[in-house]
Parts: sequence; C-alpha cells; structure tokens
Amino acid sequence: MYNFDEIIERHGTNSIKYDLAAKKGMPEDILPFWVADMDFKSPPEVLKALSQRVNHGIFGYSDTIDESYFNALYNWYSERFDWQIRPEWVIKSPGVVFSICTAIRALTKPGDAVMIQQPVYYPFENSVKDNDRRIIVNQLLYSDGRYEMNFDEFERLIVEENVKLFILCNPHNPVGRVWTSEELIHAGDICVRHGVYVISDEIHQDFIYPGYRHTVFAGLKPEYSDISITCTAPSKTFNLPGLQISNVFISNAKIRRLYTEELRRTGYSQPNLMGMLACQAAYEKGAQWLDKLIAYLADNLALIRELLDDELPSISLVEPEGTYLVWLDFSRYGLPDRELEQLLIHKAKIWLSPGPAFGAGGQGFQRFNIACPRAVLQQGLNRLKESFKDIGRKI
Repeated sequence: MYNFDEIIERHGTNSIKYDLAAKKGMPEDILPFWVADMDFKSPPEVLKALSQRVNHGIFGYSDTIDESYFNALYNWYSERFDWQIRPEWVIKSPGVVFSICTAIRALTKPGDAVMIQQPVYYPFENSVKDNDRRIIVNQLLYSDGRYEMNFDEFERLIVEENVKLFILCNPHNPVGRVWTSEELIHAGDICVRHGVYVISDEIHQDFIYPGYRHTVFAGLKPEYSDISITCTAPSKTFNLPGLQISNVFISNAKIRRLYTEELRRTGYSQPNLMGMLACQAAYEKGAQWLDKLIAYLADNLALIRELLDDELPSISLVEPEGTYLVWLDFSRYGLPDRELEQLLIHKAKIWLSPGPAFGAGGQGFQRFNIACPRAVLQQGLNRLKESFKDIGRKI
C-alpha cells in the first residue's frame, strides 16, 4: 500500500538536502544523508487534502475556524501518548526553532543563563547565543555505547550559573535516547526546585522503536506542565517541513501570555494554510502510514547495524531508541574531525552531519539520516565500507 522503496528524484526541487551540494563545494555525485528530512512522499491522505485545496485555487488569509484541527491534535496525543491537551494551550507557529527562539525571549532577559545538553541539535546553541543569552552546557555522559544525563552536574550548574531556562531534547537528537519517565522526573524535579523554566522539544516523538515509549514531559506532573513549553510539529513525522507548521502547548496562563506577546512582536499572525491542512489530515488519517514507516526504518537500522558489525567493527553504532537519525562513533580511527569529514565527502562521497556541529562531546562522531529508500541506504553503506575497509584504527 505504501511504497517506501520508491526512489524519487529530488534534484532541481529547491531541496536543501540535494540542491545545496554545489554551493557547499560537495562532489556532484555525493549522496546526502545529512539534513533531517525524509526521501519519502508524505501520506496519500495528506497529498489528497493539499490537492483539493490547490484545485480550489484561492489561498487567502486562513486559520482554524472550527474544532476539527484541535480534535485532530487531541486524539493524536491522547491515543499515542496518553496526554490530554486543552484548546487554550495550543499556539500555532511556523516551526519549532522559531518557537524556541520566541520562548527564550519571552521567558528570559539578555545575559540570562540557558542550559542545553550537548551533543545536541545545533540550533539550540545558536538560538541561545543569537538572542544574547548565556549558554550553559550540561554535557551528556557517554559510556558503553549509551548516553545518560549527568544529574549531579545538571543541578550544580543550575545553582552556580543561576540558570533560568532549560531546553530539553526529548527524544534526543542526535544521540537517539528516548528519555524514560524516571529520567524526566529527576530533571523535572530539579527544575521545579530551582524555578527553572523548561522548553521541551518533542518534534521526534513519533519515531520510537519497539521496546521504548515516548513520555511527554509536561504530562508527568502538573508542576512540570506549569513551568514548561512543549514544542511539537508534524514536519518530521510526515515529511512536511517546507509547509512550516508547528504546534506549541502552554498550559500556564502567565507563560502563555508572555509567549503570545513575544510572538506578536515578531509580526507573525496567520499560520500557513497548507501546513494546517497537512497537519490535520496527517493526524486524522496518517497513523497507518506512520506505523508502516517505523517498521521500514527499523529494517533500515538493522541493515546499517549488520554492515557495521560484519564489515566495519571500528565504527560503533550508538543504538537509537528513537528518531531516524543514527549517531556513529568513528573515534577508534583516531582521525581529526576535519580529516574524517573530508574522507567521507571526497572518498566515500556521502554527506553526513559532522559531530562537532552538535557541540561538546561530538568530536569523532557523525550523524547519518536513514530515512531513505533501502537501495539508497545500501549504496551509501557500500561507499562507506569501500572507503574505510583498509583504514587502520587506533584503540
């Protein structure tokens, strides 16, 4: 019913993933596995909804008028995450990073300390610094192929640096952790104790592998909901980032007022019409497509796991619990990051996201996007194997 093996030509479609290669000085025949969008068509139900509006032919100022949009969100979060939202909590925005920046300005002042947990999605650091706030890094602990939060340092830094805001990545990009309720409670209790606001980026919440479960931070305790802003979007889940729609949930009336006041100062008002239509259609009718996709991604993950185990044991897979982004540890080769990156680009001719871009702890790593047809993934893995099979390693 859904053909995830279909290879769709994306060159010449204004795709950052494909059409930016020449401007970045990449080889013409490089395979891109870097930016986090997928090489799959969005669900047919979404395409149908968009096609119907295109055929209507009028794209005037738009917003959700009836309850159908909220009901689609409510049912999705209630059924998949056991989280019951309310209509007044929902604020639409063009994207999660936009929402994070808006929240930073709404909840902190220039010079205030904002904490992130690197290695982490690099726009977190940019969002803090670009808004003249002070970045505080609580680096994740990496041991035996698994990442954990350093809770002792987490609380110490909050106290010593007078941290006002914590940006949580849940599930975590790029290390693939799906934080447990116990971990989130540990972090949440510390934030409540010291009056720290939390922005919870949960954009990857729908990509969870068997044996794991996503927990909405704000849904764990009323006091967490009272200090947090939950940022979500259908863009990763249904491959819709170009339609620019995000849903932000804020239960605390004061925080919601501060956020909406800052949102108005940006000049943003009506959301993207096509984004809203796509979001509603996806949440109403896209569950079966998503379940099939997750199974396909699990098979892609098995393919990369098998190749590394059999052919390239010096490259360690940080086993992902969620997301379609695989975090690979190349550190056994002992290569400087710049040399590793050039080898991948010009010898293997695969374009990954270099680990240092994700901050502290990213050295020696590369992020690999596996959300592509299996034949494309196999081609990329073959290039990786041929380029690294004769390279010695350092233990």
